[in-house]
Amino acid sequence: MKKERNPVNTKAAERAYAAALRGVARQVGAIIRAYEPGDPSTVPTIQQLLREYADLLKPWAARTAQKMLAAVDTSDLRMWKRLGKDMAAGVVRTVTETPIGDTMLALLAEQVDLIRSLPIDAAQRVHTLTVEALENGARAKEIKEEIMRSGDVSESRAMLIARTEVARTASTLTQARALAVGSQGYVWETSRDGDVRPSHKKMQGKIVDWDKPPVLDKMTGHAGGFPNCRCWPRVILPKLDKK
Repeated sequence: MKKERNPVNTKAAERAYAAALRGVARQVGAIIRAYEPGDPSTVPTIQQLLREYADLLKPWAARTAQKMLAAVDTSDLRMWKRLGKDMAAGVVRTVTETPIGDTMLALLAEQVDLIRSLPIDAAQRVHTLTVEALENGARAKEIKEEIMRSGDVSESRAMLIARTEVARTASTLTQARALAVGSQGYVWETSRDGDVRPSHKKMQGKIVDWDKPPVLDKMTGHAGGFPNCRCWPRVILPKLDKK
């Protein structure tokens, strides 16, 4: 089976976004490591500092997310322009002039919340593990080590967010423009390698209606919209005469 590359190139956007989010995760780790792990008296202070950090992140998170969204949007427009030779002139204009402001605002709000969730979730993790250490003295040392790993856990989640959200953004923008030109659906394309999860492998080559996202592994979404998903939608263009 011949491998097709995703025409919306998001590699650079993903690398930049991942690097930025890893910086947040490292700061989360530094805050936690400044205190004795497992000491219940320090938990309120750690939680307060992490929540304050989450609040301070808002402006930075918005700027960082905007950069990612803009980069993916540029790549999506490039893809549509390459498709221009197969579309009527009026359709090409529709694509380039489609207002996606509401879509971008929704995506931006979601990204800011996800970035801020890194310190917020870490605060909850510290609390939960500390309570567990108090209740299970036999595992106290092991649990304390887990608390000290909270920065690493945040970094792993930061990488997952970057991979998932950049791909989801690309899929969402492609869908918005596809609907604007009258596309009814797309062909599901996978990366066609050994890392494709079984449920997504079964979708390879299937036609999916935009208004009927499939349910895979108890999650609903389009190609590229699932956690760690490297699939992408090959848009089915409406049959219009070129003019």
